[in-house]
Amino acid sequence: MNLVIVESPTKAKTISKFLGSDYKVESSYGHIRDLPKSTLGIDVEKNFEPKYIVPIKAKKVVKQLKEDAKKSGEIILATDEDREGEAIAWHLAETLGIKKPRRIVFHEITKSAIENALKHPRALDSNLIDAQQARRILDRLVGYKLSPFLWKKVVRGLSAGRVQSVAVRLIVERENEIRAFKPEEYWTIVAQLLKSGVPIEFNLTKIEDKAIDKFEIKTKERAEEIVADLRKSNFEITGLHSKEATKNPPAPFTTSTMQQEAARRLGYSAKKTMVIAQHLYENGHITYMRTDSVNLSNEFVGVAKTWLEKELGKEYALTAPRFFKSKSKLVQEAHEAIRPTNVAEIPDAIGLTDASEKKLYKMVWQRAVASQMPEAKISLTAADATAGLPGQGKYTLRANGQQIIFDGYLKVWPQKFSEKTLPDLEKGEKLSAKEITPFQHFTEPLPRYSEATLIKALEEHGIGRPSTYAPTLSVIQTRNYVQKEQGNFKPTETGELVNKVLTEHFPQIVDIDFTAKMEEQLDNVAHGKEKWQQVIGDFYVPFAKNLEEKYLEVNKSELVKEEMTDEKCEKCGKPMMVKYGRFGKFLACSGFPDCKTTKALAKEPPKMIGMKCPKCLEGEVIERKVSKGRARGKMFWGCSRYPKCDYASWTNPLNPPPKEEKSTEKIKTSES
Repeated sequence: MNLVIVESPTKAKTISKFLGSDYKVESSYGHIRDLPKSTLGIDVEKNFEPKYIVPIKAKKVVKQLKEDAKKSGEIILATDEDREGEAIAWHLAETLGIKKPRRIVFHEITKSAIENALKHPRALDSNLIDAQQARRILDRLVGYKLSPFLWKKVVRGLSAGRVQSVAVRLIVERENEIRAFKPEEYWTIVAQLLKSGVPIEFNLTKIEDKAIDKFEIKTKERAEEIVADLRKSNFEITGLHSKEATKNPPAPFTTSTMQQEAARRLGYSAKKTMVIAQHLYENGHITYMRTDSVNLSNEFVGVAKTWLEKELGKEYALTAPRFFKSKSKLVQEAHEAIRPTNVAEIPDAIGLTDASEKKLYKMVWQRAVASQMPEAKISLTAADATAGLPGQGKYTLRANGQQIIFDGYLKVWPQKFSEKTLPDLEKGEKLSAKEITPFQHFTEPLPRYSEATLIKALEEHGIGRPSTYAPTLSVIQTRNYVQKEQGNFKPTETGELVNKVLTEHFPQIVDIDFTAKMEEQLDNVAHGKEKWQQVIGDFYVPFAKNLEEKYLEVNKSELVKEEMTDEKCEKCGKPMMVKYGRFGKFLACSGFPDCKTTKALAKEPPKMIGMKCPKCLEGEVIERKVSKGRARGKMFWGCSRYPKCDYASWTNPLNPPPKEEKSTEKIKTSES
């Protein structure tokens, strides 16, 4: 019997359905070797040679696999086709003593894909293995060398990481921009003009035939002056415009765009999205979910065209396939985009029982199919009305309308679209004003990063890879460097302090361009253009020298300002001090270590959000932070009558997470 080894038990179960009795499929349950947790595990004096061990949790699996290997004919390694999968296969070969392993790869877990892969085995790819080793060693060196510095010079329990430190920097810099932002006032003028008693909304666009910019009307006085003129004026239609526009479908999903869209449409975290996608992939429903390619196979494109013609009509199928160009700076490996393995398995009939899996599968299916559909056609109309008194400035106002005339890809991939139809108007037609209103506005700073926008920013800068986005966002929250407020990231005191230390003393670690360049070098290793030891050496030598210097020149008192307070210790009577801990500031007795009294700083008063409790209808909903446990510092909303009323929510009830957009049945063409 031949032995097939994969990394996941679910994947093993799915593959075993497609293979006959000549094959036994087993799982390694992920990596069976890794660097030791208790030590660095890298010999920096001997060309950064790693020292791998079999972790305790993997010993039982390794023992069983060795027994299976002895009884088997051929041993086939069928782990994922990316760098991580290649490394797992290599560790299996090394640990099990497989001299010439057969390596097979596939992009989807279907019968045809597995059978085709078995016909075309290959050797292990040493370049991919080296690239994964380089990333693992690089991250271990940063974490194990820099974290002790933070413990000694800042606060115990802190840690640093290569990619996550850059993510925290982006969040902190955005927060600083928000704090420094100064709002600027501007006004807009809206007129409700009547056509046969029906109001039409017109916006002021020109004064004296000159287009006004956003800040043309800066004060209330100027706005009221224009409104006064308009109220004395007559309005005449002087221009009618119409044109047809097209709206192209988006590309099929990459890892990044799937995570972004799942956050926007479904309210899923990147981590949750990837867990669900992994299940869908391993059960054979979607193709491999770690990819930055937007390519689709010729087979899928052909099958999708046939399905569209049969199910929706020929007008919804393209005559020639549509191809997309990746926006990612460095597309890794020759993957496909994420797509359904069988286009005929429509979302409503696939039979998934888990609601989250159904929603994500539906999104993947819709996006892939829509990418091969015609663009939507939209009718855009506009009407200009001129107003003015003799001898005074002439004002031009515009009303806009838009209407879908052919839904195209929107039939499958619905997007928000506000249809607005203008009534029939004629040049020279006179309209009367029902109401003319000035509106005050203030410019707003860029919003805090959400999971979707942070992933997009990391991808645009070339930082991280498809496999790193979800764990990066997860770890910066677990380490209490950032917290989510209403779905957006806000740095904690600890996060800002760590970022300040790294920016001032280890600028290379948090430098965006440097981190992106390092990703490029890792890609060069994967393609055989650079040696991994050289890449690590070029980074480590100056890093180690700088670290040694910082241990000597940096004093903890310069980084962490401890403040004496007027409050007295309840046990010994000495003054209490404000100190820093892993979770931010706290009060500690100045008599430490003789007196070890600590206490939390005075809590901020509960913040009312102006909403009655939806459960008891008596209390007020208040905004608070968790003070203990793993969720410490996380925001939640609860009833002010607690413990009499136990209403609590992790999301702001005034700003709930986004719901899935309307189903395709809601979108109608003008013809229907």
